[in-house]
Amino acid sequence: MTAPAARSLRQVSLYFALIGLVCLAFADIDITHVNPWHEVGAMARGFISPSVQHWPRFFQALLNTLAFAVQGITLAAMAGFTLALWYRKKAIRLMAAFLRSIHEVFWALLFIQIFGLTSLAGLLALVLPYTGTLTKIYGEQLEEIDPKPALACALTAQQSFSHFLFTKLPLVWAPMRHYTSYRLECALRSSIVLGFIGLPTLGFLLETALRQGNYSHASALIYALICLVVSLRFWLKPLMLLFAIPALFYLVPIEFHWDVRMAQQFLGDLLPTPWRYELSPAQSLQWWLKISAQQILPGLFNTVLLAQIVLLLTGILSLLWLPLNSPLFLRPGLRRVGDAWLILLRTLPEYLLNFLGLLLLGPSMLPAILAMGLHNGAIIAHLLGQHSSGLPAASFDTNTFSRFCFYVVPSLYRSFLAYLLYRWEIIIRETAMLGILGIPTLGFYIDSAFEALRFDVAWILIAVSSLLTLGADHFAHKLRGFLALKTTPETNE
Repeated sequence: MTAPAARSLRQVSLYFALIGLVCLAFADIDITHVNPWHEVGAMARGFISPSVQHWPRFFQALLNTLAFAVQGITLAAMAGFTLALWYRKKAIRLMAAFLRSIHEVFWALLFIQIFGLTSLAGLLALVLPYTGTLTKIYGEQLEEIDPKPALACALTAQQSFSHFLFTKLPLVWAPMRHYTSYRLECALRSSIVLGFIGLPTLGFLLETALRQGNYSHASALIYALICLVVSLRFWLKPLMLLFAIPALFYLVPIEFHWDVRMAQQFLGDLLPTPWRYELSPAQSLQWWLKISAQQILPGLFNTVLLAQIVLLLTGILSLLWLPLNSPLFLRPGLRRVGDAWLILLRTLPEYLLNFLGLLLLGPSMLPAILAMGLHNGAIIAHLLGQHSSGLPAASFDTNTFSRFCFYVVPSLYRSFLAYLLYRWEIIIRETAMLGILGIPTLGFYIDSAFEALRFDVAWILIAVSSLLTLGADHFAHKLRGFLALKTTPETNE
């Protein structure tokens, strides 16, 4: 690494650290529960004594969770691959960016107004953002392949389907399949979260159990989720999927309730009030200023504030936890234990971790900071640990601390920063969504607008959240280019 490049990396890291510390000074991180240990004890007793109250309902929720995820990823992968073939077109890139910039919970809140609490509302809420994400990743993978095999093949025209099938697709098939399987894991977590807003997945039963303090039932549901995610590597095979996908579409058919009049009314209510009621310019300006002052600006401020603190905590935890998955620090037995801890944290959705934190610590930003920091830190630490296995042996004798500080971290720092910048967009999306739990980010005001049936305000706030996510994605992409970092690091997850 050249001296100017190393200096740029240090400067960017310092700026982000300072911004996170400044934001921490303005954050509400008070612990409002005076004695959380009683709740901790109740949770601990519940987690060592899992029980299921109603087995048919449990299995149906488990089936719904798996079906939503598999159906959503199947349709999103088909749409994403098709759109990726034209990813060079600006319109396709913009559409993909827009689709993925809106959190699946926000999509669900919109579709529930049209189709009710049905499988179609949940399925569309997963398909749209995941289509945007897969379009981007597939498109970038196709753009970054080695062009030599295609140029060397003169048997077919370069624009023909057979030319693409035999010279390009084989080079990207493995990373595409790997990334799609990772996205299926993400979709399982998203299906859980959709249950917290009423859709019939494990999340619906989980929220009920946690609110009632029935931690034995909650632990059984959490263990089911963990087993479902961990088992993916065993049954996620092409032959198994040939049977599983049609079976899940058959067992959990796509259902919806459709009322043309109600749908038309909802779509009409999406128009801002000044346009719908033809207010005067002065009244329109007053309406927009009120919305901006009371909802948009506070929501934006708290979303950015919380996201920057989470980004700082994610960076710290990912570096501290790197040795847990690295053969340079732990023996195979201990490494499996450490990696199991990281897999556990990345398996549990931030929403669930935040919900548990609220029960223990009370309402503040602290549960959200810890939930997202733990989740994202575990993801990056897991990846960095895998990267460390490819490092050559150090050319000098070192103890564990020196090996970590002066060899492993400097060697992996570019990958670490690339992952961190890539997760930035995702952290902002999740931060906005977690407002549904009462944190005054954009999601709080969006959820409040839906509850008050102010759909125009809700849609405006969703658009603001989308623009914020797109802005962070664009800035992070430019910064990765400036620092000469890999542009699509998450494909290795």
